[in-house]
Amino acid sequence: MTEYLGKPLIKSLLLLSFAFFGKHALVLGQPDSLTHHYLYVATPGVRNYLQYGGHGLLVFDLDHEFKFVKRITTGGFDKSGQPLNVKGICVNIARHCIYISTLQSMLCLDLLSEKLVWEKFYEGGCDRMAISPDGKIIYLPSLEGDDWKVVDAATGNVLSRVITNSGAHNTIYGLDNKKVYLAGLRSPYLIVADGGHHNIISRVGPFANFIRPFTINGKQTRCFVNVDSLLGFEIGDLQTGKKINHTEVKGFQVGPVKRHGCPSHGIALTPDEKEIWLADAFNESIHIFDVRHDLVKPIGTIKVSDQPGWITFSMDGKYAFPSTGEIIDVSRRKIIARLQDEQAAYVQSEKMVEIQFKGKNPVKAGDQFGIGRMR
Repeated sequence: MTEYLGKPLIKSLLLLSFAFFGKHALVLGQPDSLTHHYLYVATPGVRNYLQYGGHGLLVFDLDHEFKFVKRITTGGFDKSGQPLNVKGICVNIARHCIYISTLQSMLCLDLLSEKLVWEKFYEGGCDRMAISPDGKIIYLPSLEGDDWKVVDAATGNVLSRVITNSGAHNTIYGLDNKKVYLAGLRSPYLIVADGGHHNIISRVGPFANFIRPFTINGKQTRCFVNVDSLLGFEIGDLQTGKKINHTEVKGFQVGPVKRHGCPSHGIALTPDEKEIWLADAFNESIHIFDVRHDLVKPIGTIKVSDQPGWITFSMDGKYAFPSTGEIIDVSRRKIIARLQDEQAAYVQSEKMVEIQFKGKNPVKAGDQFGIGRMR
């Protein structure tokens, strides 16, 4: 039969088939073409400054030159109708939700419909929260207050409280889903809570001053912390509870800063855990250190456009996202783009997270903190 049809007819049938199925024929052989990576940026994410992207949830395409995709309307207003400062952001893949905390409330948005599921106001306000890897629990710090609220991620209802009296501020949930790391503005100790029983199980420190931003490695054996008054960082052993390193940035002047009141407010561990990237507000720079060995080694500095107050990374470790809105190629130590909204205005925010989609469905999310991923 094939011989009877002949090559010209077979060729015609193949062309007709391609014309009918179009690009779908290519998709069947290239499933990765259905995978998309987006950066979700909550604003106002630098205090209440609307000049850095306005108000809402801005989406950027990481696969196509970091172009602006859309702006999603969010809640988060005070009684007078003014947008509240955004304090934190996290993602629940299991429930396809994204959460944004403000000075007073936490809201939940559905990633598929992009509609508000709920917004709840909490006594004592809100700060930078963290969600458990299984998507069931959110540890929500009060606004520099005495406690962290243990919140049901589905409903926003408070299930329990962890009282630390430390000036609740920053939160990281361990990748093991068992431990939660709590840093307060009035304590030189990093507090470790049991994510199942919701009680304090250990403390790490004391560090040289009160803890500001911090990060941890994937195995949860090391923490890397900013502290007040230090242009640099310190390292703690999460197993022994002891401080094991003090690193200062050499060759740079310490001076007044616009926000946060400390020289280094922003620290991130590359996903492969080879490097620490450190914010330097006064010098408008990011300093990079090799932390693979006991001896911490400075290996580079990148100048940015404004005073950085936060740093995180893409899940694959290719890009660094300082709060100043630059996109930095990690391997080349080079700025390759800047976030711009639909009005071509430059966007800045300390609250952003990457989400990976397969078709229309979210399948994986990064973290607002630059945490290690090696387990």
